[in-house]
Amino acid sequence: MNLFLLLQGAAAGSETIFLLGTIAGIVLLLFVFFYFVPIGLWITAMFSGVRIGIFSDLVAMRLRKVPPGPIVKAAITATKAGLLHVDIGKLEAHYLAGGNVQRVVNALISADKANIKLGFERAAAIDLAGRDVFEAVQISVNPKVINTPVITALAKDGIQVKATARVTVRANLDRLVGGATEETVLARVGEGIVSTVGSSTDHKAVLENPDQITKTVLDKGLDSGTAFDILSIDIADVDVGENIGAKLQTDQATADLKVARARAEERRAMAVAVEQENRAKIEEMRARVVEAEAEIPKAISEAFRSGKLGVMDYYNMKNVLADTDMRESIAKGTDTSDPNDPHGDKGGPRRKS
Repeated sequence: MNLFLLLQGAAAGSETIFLLGTIAGIVLLLFVFFYFVPIGLWITAMFSGVRIGIFSDLVAMRLRKVPPGPIVKAAITATKAGLLHVDIGKLEAHYLAGGNVQRVVNALISADKANIKLGFERAAAIDLAGRDVFEAVQISVNPKVINTPVITALAKDGIQVKATARVTVRANLDRLVGGATEETVLARVGEGIVSTVGSSTDHKAVLENPDQITKTVLDKGLDSGTAFDILSIDIADVDVGENIGAKLQTDQATADLKVARARAEERRAMAVAVEQENRAKIEEMRARVVEAEAEIPKAISEAFRSGKLGVMDYYNMKNVLADTDMRESIAKGTDTSDPNDPHGDKGGPRRKS
């Protein structure tokens, strides 16, 4: 009896385990089935007017590791907006290329409502190029205003002119891929303003006619090669800066003065050097004279020995030298007149008349 009850309990346990395993298997199969076959998404697409196959499209997306949700939602959005040329295959291909499917669809819808010619291939190329295609379409519909920083230019009279401008641009969808960005537009506008102000005769002409700047800049075709069309350039503010011409002249005069001083100092140093050199030559000449005078006694002695000079000749020469020294001393003692005295009176007391 106990054995029968034991066998009956074991059989009941086996049936319970089998039932639980069967239920788990069914749940797992259902989960796998609904994962690969999104029935709810297929029903939503069918009721939205999007023709899509369960196995040919949805299951195939799962196998290609493409989430069908964003693709189907973008297709539904495009169909409801009347874009019938957007199919599932193009959306899936753009997703696999790394693009933003929903942004492209929104851009196509915005362009279609604004009567802007924009195909799916062009929108996809703009999106894959890293540009926000939806924002580009919005800028095409509603032009964008770009404020330039303060642009400093210099007129011909040397006066500095500071100006700020507002550039109204519209996106050019045909040049958006490969076209230059806003920074290039701002750089070209700044260059145009600087060249226009620089060609003005004086700063007063710029202040009187600031619209002349915009006309000249617009005529240069600054939007070529960019992703935008420049609609208008408006000068927001014009102000007068520093007098750069006067400052440059002052700096040049200071530099010239320093150069002149340096050259004068160079000439003074050369004059001092020449003076010192002349003094050295004079001392050298004096040394030679002293040396020559020292040879005179030797020459006289040699003349005495050789008989070329007699005693009377020697005494006559001494008398001549003594007479010469006396005359020189008398001349030094009596010639004390002032060369600046108009009367030519010499030193000493004047005689009374």
